[in-house]
Amino acid sequence: MSTKYFWNKKNIITVVVLSLGVSSSAMADTKIPVVASFSILGDLVSQVGGDHVTVKDLVGVNGDVHTYSPAPMDAVAVKDAQLVVINGLGLEGWLPRLIESAHFKGIEVVASKGINTLTLAEEGCDQHHSAAKESCDHHNHHHHGVYDPHAWNSVTNVKIYVKNIEAGLMKIDPAHASDYQHNAQAYLQKLDKLQLDIKQQFAKIPASQRVIVTSHDAFQYFSRDYDVTFLAPQGTSTDAEASAADVAKIINQVRDDHVRAVFIENITDNRMIEQISQETGAKIGGKLYSDALSGPNEPASSYIKMMEHNTATISNALK
Repeated sequence: MSTKYFWNKKNIITVVVLSLGVSSSAMADTKIPVVASFSILGDLVSQVGGDHVTVKDLVGVNGDVHTYSPAPMDAVAVKDAQLVVINGLGLEGWLPRLIESAHFKGIEVVASKGINTLTLAEEGCDQHHSAAKESCDHHNHHHHGVYDPHAWNSVTNVKIYVKNIEAGLMKIDPAHASDYQHNAQAYLQKLDKLQLDIKQQFAKIPASQRVIVTSHDAFQYFSRDYDVTFLAPQGTSTDAEASAADVAKIINQVRDDHVRAVFIENITDNRMIEQISQETGAKIGGKLYSDALSGPNEPASSYIKMMEHNTATISNALK
């Protein structure tokens, strides 16, 4: 009887120990739930967070963050999140109400905090090309506010995004701080290479040829960093249509300055660009990814791939 009791007791102890082991292991493997406002930020969070995070993008691939309308499940995701990462600069006008209604209790990271921002008043106005000067007066229509929110189109800015995301993850999950630091540093090195590659691509093209047209005004940070002039009939937001006068002005500029290429975007209606191409003879140079990543089977499924694709598409059209 004593032997039987001994083994039963041993079995019970073993079961308890194993249960505790499983529980500890499960706790160690628990991932931090993070919500990113749109797909580009989601990729940056994944790069820094690695295996320690699960990321939910509110605005998914090929989605338009300007005009997004939150769904009920978005409130659930925000409520359950420990970290919410937003762009800021007035981009996500729909998000503050969502965060409030979801009773979010975690940490909010504004990825753009500390960047060198562009104000709408200065965009295009300090360029020497005549097309940029002519476009200056319509940059301020249909925009988000004082600042241009499309700061991710500058690799220099995205390096700051990465540091802000790293700091947020370290604060919410200090146990894995060294991993976040390592991941961020490795990714920053990739961004350094990307920056160099982009500058080398455009250095091969005369500055006078670096003038293109896009649907909406999303590339002024790209313009500042890489000396490419972008013209757009729409302002910095897609939530209002360009006027006939804005389109006519762009058509005249394309003709006057012999602009070689116009580009469609993954988040906008292409008919306006097709009209400009037809009326001016400027070729459609391809599709640019401005405010969202592509799906996995398309060429811009990560931030680095997006910037590489946009650079190659623009430079090939201008050669």
